[in-house]
Amino acid sequence: MNTTFKTVLPVLGALAFAACGGPANGQGGSPDAGAISGTYEIDQTHRYITFDYDHQGYSRPFLRWREWDATLEWNAEDPTASKVEVTIDANSIDSGVDVFDGHLRGERFFDVENHPTITFVSTALEQTGDNTGTLTGDLTIKGNTKPVTLDVAFNKGAYEDRGKVYKLGFSAKGVVKRSDFGVDAFTPVVSDDVNLTIEVEFEMPAEEG
Repeated sequence: MNTTFKTVLPVLGALAFAACGGPANGQGGSPDAGAISGTYEIDQTHRYITFDYDHQGYSRPFLRWREWDATLEWNAEDPTASKVEVTIDANSIDSGVDVFDGHLRGERFFDVENHPTITFVSTALEQTGDNTGTLTGDLTIKGNTKPVTLDVAFNKGAYEDRGKVYKLGFSAKGVVKRSDFGVDAFTPVVSDDVNLTIEVEFEMPAEEG
């Protein structure tokens, strides 16, 4: 049994370092910019927050959040000045097992009746390589707010002619302690550490660029 956390991450996302500016490399592409500055929303058909944990040494279950949203304020001139905010519907926890989902929504874990949302707000972004960086932000679960740092990779930035949108894609990973957020039932038999994995695509209509 376990719980998860955001993240959003998460998501997650603001980290796009390398690839802003430069020729478009999407499907087709007419505007001359791979990832111009602006406000990007997530592509609802391409966003994933999953997490796994150690279940008594027997296995590492994978769970996810089905419903979440995020906004990325992308700064193409200085990607480290970019910011991201994520909101997760705590009730959308999905383990693939209905009975277990009910436990996770209860008071011992996410207590979704009293805490229906999980949020992540970025506070710092540091570039560590051409396409990599660390994204730090405040994660709030059950009224508990703690800083969390994610390792982020910028995958691609392009103008996509098919959808007439600018797109940015990121991958992120991090480790969160359940005990930091009041969802630590059954530790240490079930691990306190939870591995978070985020895959997300952001997009902005070309007319807004």
